[in-house]
Amino acid sequence: MRNLTIQAQRAVFWIAAMLVLGFSGCNEDGISLSTDFSDAEPYDPSQPIEITSFTPDSGGLGQRMVIYGENFGNNPDSIQVYIGGKKAKVIGVQGESIYCLVPRKAFSGTIEIFMGTRQEGDEPLAVADEKFKYQRKTIVSTLTGYKNERDDQGWNPGSFDEASGFAEACIMNYDPLNPDVLYISYDHGPGIYTLDFKDSTVTKLIDGAAVNNQRRLRGVSFTNDGEYMMVGHSQGNNNNPAVSIMSRANGFTDPQVLIRARGNQGVAVHPVDGQLYFSEFQTGTLRRYDVENSQLLGGTLGDKDYEDLFSIQDINWEFYLVIHPSGDYAYIIVINQHYILRTDYDWENKRFKTPFRVAGEPRVAAYADGVGTSARFSTPYSGVFVKNPDYAGNEDEYDFFITDRNNHAIRVLKPDGRVDTYAGRGSSSLDSDPWGYVEGDVRLEARFNQPTGIAYNEAEGAFYIADKQNRCIRKIEAE
Repeated sequence: MRNLTIQAQRAVFWIAAMLVLGFSGCNEDGISLSTDFSDAEPYDPSQPIEITSFTPDSGGLGQRMVIYGENFGNNPDSIQVYIGGKKAKVIGVQGESIYCLVPRKAFSGTIEIFMGTRQEGDEPLAVADEKFKYQRKTIVSTLTGYKNERDDQGWNPGSFDEASGFAEACIMNYDPLNPDVLYISYDHGPGIYTLDFKDSTVTKLIDGAAVNNQRRLRGVSFTNDGEYMMVGHSQGNNNNPAVSIMSRANGFTDPQVLIRARGNQGVAVHPVDGQLYFSEFQTGTLRRYDVENSQLLGGTLGDKDYEDLFSIQDINWEFYLVIHPSGDYAYIIVINQHYILRTDYDWENKRFKTPFRVAGEPRVAAYADGVGTSARFSTPYSGVFVKNPDYAGNEDEYDFFITDRNNHAIRVLKPDGRVDTYAGRGSSSLDSDPWGYVEGDVRLEARFNQPTGIAYNEAEGAFYIADKQNRCIRKIEAE
């Protein structure tokens, strides 16, 4: 030890302190980290405070930092550290060193120290000569919704700050003509809700009972001109609606039966040809509705207006079709059997072909990243294609992001067949559970609890996730 510099000795002290503390207790994610080092000299207001150095010199949200200098005192509650204009969490103070956590969005990197309660206009007592190099992270936050201790907050539309609900499995879809509006259709829930990002409000668009008295709504899709919304229904009788249609001209509040069939688990419109696809639970059949050669509104609607294309290998299980933006292929998420199929598009005959498995193992609920069928899911629920700039010029420029409900994670299926975990299952220092409600770094800290719906805003570069058991809508974005 005698060959170490004084600063190195201090670093060893803080490392030892961190190990002893075990980072137990609460930061903004519920982890207590404060402690007491009262054996150091107290702050002397008659003497200046000085910052001589800090380590490390770079990092992102939650980075553990030690600041070295003079006259810091021994009371972590009396000293305030600001990094990049954002208040840092002070863990401990020992006279000539401060241990703290780098706050979110500390972009400028300026390190400042104040004593007591900082008032507007106060000048810092010390400023570091060098700036901390803040590294932006991809983080998970909460857009709207909450869960109280009794979980009786109910379903309440309103502003993003006040709204509650979001307590059922759902599918999320953007309005193709209004990117400020995101639709949420609930299975076993109260109907179709909207998130209006322009007004920061949650609105109940239509009650499930109003959509032909069918409460199991299994997603929405739009005609390619954006003028009609298709709503999928899951019912057990051929006389019940499988798909309803609502017009933009009437504010999407005029549901009419388009197709009658049983057990529909989803609805998707081909982005080029405009043909409508839906499914049947009981036989595992994908069905095609010829929009071009049939009347959308009026006329004879019913089981003669669609054709059966193929059946997947599992019957009496849910599956959901997501079509690639090019229209060249689609993924079929077999929800309750934990695998994903691919079906390629026959452009000449305008229909999808017999599918093949690309990820997961039928009837095996597990968690594993890997290539193709070596990957494992547990109730994958919905997905969205996202263009990846790293693939520019490739045959396929899109990744496919999936909510893996019972693995409490967001997974990504890449064009080469690789499945990785993109978000969730973090904060390993808390406990060994993969679920929870934790914000922060997309992998190191964030946790979900049964995510189902997913949508992507390309302009923002942000994901929106319906986090069922946490009763909220989460957001994933780069700082």
